[in-house]
Amino acid sequence: MSEQEKSLHMTILMTPDMANFSGNVHGGSILKLLDQVAFACAARYCKSYVVTLSLDQVTFNQPIKVGELVSFRAHVNYVGNSSLEVGVKVFAENLETQKKRHTNSCYFTMVAMGKDGNSIKAPELEIKTEFEQKLFEAALMRKEFRKELNRKNKELTADIPDYNSDITDSD
Repeated sequence: MSEQEKSLHMTILMTPDMANFSGNVHGGSILKLLDQVAFACAARYCKSYVVTLSLDQVTFNQPIKVGELVSFRAHVNYVGNSSLEVGVKVFAENLETQKKRHTNSCYFTMVAMGKDGNSIKAPELEIKTEFEQKLFEAALMRKEFRKELNRKNKELTADIPDYNSDITDSD
């Protein structure tokens, strides 16, 4: 599989309809674009429809301003059986000064889907460079961390009653 099939770059102008009350780009607008970029990268890699399973470690390090050009760089870091991790890095560019800055990064877990709506095997990931090996190892670490976090969360919250348990049909 070529490098082009494992990565995707998308650039979008931030427009006034994306603004929040402070005049910066709304975080929800960025999240939607992040999901679209991760979807496009994973779907092109798998050559099939994909769905988002999870999103990890989204931190908005710097605000993005209306009028800036925002570039999303996505890369398939890890492939399991039907799931794959897509890392997305975001850069904002001031069009007047041409200054670019890294505003955030995140990691999506996507699942390859068949036409019948069931998960399917994703293509095996070929690791060709030291850089890709590091991305793969970091993705494995995040996968193990997610497993441990989920296990610990279930353990800690096992005796908490369901918050919907006191709601009846008549409420």
